[in-house]
Amino acid sequence: MDIREILGKCDHTQLAVTATWDDIRALIDDGIKYSTASVCIPPCYVAEAKKYAGDKIAVCTVIGFPNGYCSTTTKMYETMSAVTDGADEIDMVINIGYMKQRKYEEVLKEIKEVRKLCEGKILKVIVETCLLTDLEKIMATHLVAESGADYIKTSTGFSKAGATFHDVEIFKNEIDKFGLNIKIKAAGGISSLADAEKFISLGADRLGTSRIVKIVKEENLL
Repeated sequence: MDIREILGKCDHTQLAVTATWDDIRALIDDGIKYSTASVCIPPCYVAEAKKYAGDKIAVCTVIGFPNGYCSTTTKMYETMSAVTDGADEIDMVINIGYMKQRKYEEVLKEIKEVRKLCEGKILKVIVETCLLTDLEKIMATHLVAESGADYIKTSTGFSKAGATFHDVEIFKNEIDKFGLNIKIKAAGGISSLADAEKFISLGADRLGTSRIVKIVKEENLL
């Protein structure tokens, strides 16, 4: 697979709690240079990032991150704030406790509330697959599709594990079997070009990663 195709599917990510504006600016510069799909950054930097980047690259941020257990009202306010600040894409974390309790209507309602406030921006829903059973991953796929969100996303990268090939296969199987209108984002622990290519071949349309651009730079692949 052409390296440019892989880069074009990457949400170039910097979500470390220690991230400074200098880190975010460097991320944006690299995202623009290497034509990544977006840069994914903490909410506090969205306004500054959008002012700096303009229309040169999409700015993505996170909602309810990383645990997902803040109130729906809090997630709604975070979403409104992010959109007002100029975010082009929103990655929200579901309430995983609700998912484990089978409170599916509550999970669905919350995603729909956030969807309304995205004002047409791309919405990706993080279900934290490392904390779910396979049956819960299947149910999550259907809930995310029903909500009207654009993507189901595997992981925050801040829990026990990140994306696995198995997770993406489960999502893809349900999407294909039932004709669901969502795409897949794999995130967390994608640390090699081989892994990136494998995730894409299995059906991931986006990759959340900080490593792929670093590899391209270190190995002078472009």
